[in-house]
Amino acid sequence: MGKAVVSLATGLEDPEKVTVAFLVAVGAAESGRPTLMFLTKEAVRLGMKGIATGTACAGCPSLEDLMGRYEAAGGRYLVCPLCVDAKGLQDDVLISGAERGGTVPMWEWIGDEGATTFSY
Repeated sequence: MGKAVVSLATGLEDPEKVTVAFLVAVGAAESGRPTLMFLTKEAVRLGMKGIATGTACAGCPSLEDLMGRYEAAGGRYLVCPLCVDAKGLQDDVLISGAERGGTVPMWEWIGDEGATTFSY
C-alpha cells in the first residue's frame, strides 16, 4: 500500500476539522498504510503533550482516542520547527511518535514512490 500524508494547519480553534483530519489519518494507518501527519501553524500545539483533549461534537470520538489509535497503528508526526519556535513552544514536550521536522524530512519520508495527501 502507498504512503499517506495528512497536512494539518488547524488547531483546537476548529476541533471538528482536527477530528476529521485525525479520522482520515487513523483510517489510513489502521488500513496498513505508512502514515505521516505534518503539523504546522496552530496544529503544532497538538504535537505537545496534554493539548489534544476533548471531543469536537456529539457522537465524535475524543481526540485522545483518535491519537491513541493513530499511535497504535504506527502513525508518525512531523512538527514544523519554524512554527514551534514562532509560538515559543521550544521547551514543550512532544507527544509519542512526534519529532520536530520540516519540509525536507517530509519529502525524504515520502521518497520516490510518492504519497496520497490530504490537507486540513
